Amino acid sequence: MNKKNMFGLLVLVSVMFGLSAVAQEKVASKADLAKVAQNPIGNLISVPFQYNANFGTGPNNDVQSILNIQPVLPVGVGDDWNLINRFIVPVIDQPKPVDETGMGDIQYQGFFTPSRPKGLIWGIGPVLSFPTATEDLLGSEQWSAGPGIVLLKMAGPWVFGCVADNIWSFSGDNDRSNVNAFFFQYFVNYNFEDFYLTSVPAITANWKADSSDRWTVPFGAGIGKIFKIGRLPINCQLHAYYNVEHPDNAANWQARLQIQLMFPKKSNI
Repeated sequence: MNKKNMFGLLVLVSVMFGLSAVAQEKVASKADLAKVAQNPIGNLISVPFQYNANFGTGPNNDVQSILNIQPVLPVGVGDDWNLINRFIVPVIDQPKPVDETGMGDIQYQGFFTPSRPKGLIWGIGPVLSFPTATEDLLGSEQWSAGPGIVLLKMAGPWVFGCVADNIWSFSGDNDRSNVNAFFFQYFVNYNFEDFYLTSVPAITANWKADSSDRWTVPFGAGIGKIFKIGRLPINCQLHAYYNVEHPDNAANWQARLQIQLMFPKKSNI
């Protein structure tokens, strides 16, 4: 994928979800907005752009760059349920020896969640991975699926919980390895009036790999703040994580910058 196509994809996603928010109302405070943004299954249209710089990748200790475009579109299902549609579109710059740049496999997450939750907030539904990579070595070339779950709790200034899924391949290129992949992400946020502290590491396991190359376990934290451009809230985060466990030739540590365009209704707060 060349730079022109990459830029076009960013603009298309932003415009598509931005148009759906023209009639949304202005909401109350930045602290309230931060809590809404920290709920992965909240009834909130948003478009996060998450850039990850993975340092120490490959035999030459290069930098792998991944831009994840992650639009979220909630849909009401009757009076009591919402379906939170989440997409992850990765744009990858993979260093040598692969030395490829392009789009990776797109993932879809669909979480059914009560529209009026009380106490523990939860969601459950399918996770699908599609072999959409523009270069063979940037994806699995497999169709994969599995179950996913989200659990979270809001208590005063705290928002904490976890997201987990496991996917298995069911069709694809017979010359490529089957997929059996686990994902677990806990999140802990503490909200102040004007900013918040956050830790959102992504723990993964490739069950098909040898035990010494199976796990990626990061540890770290970040800081976030809500800005507004006119009536448009923007959630910005900056993180750093050290991989205490990782496969050979995988990154030693990661820096993450995320910019999330938010389109909330007043009823979200």
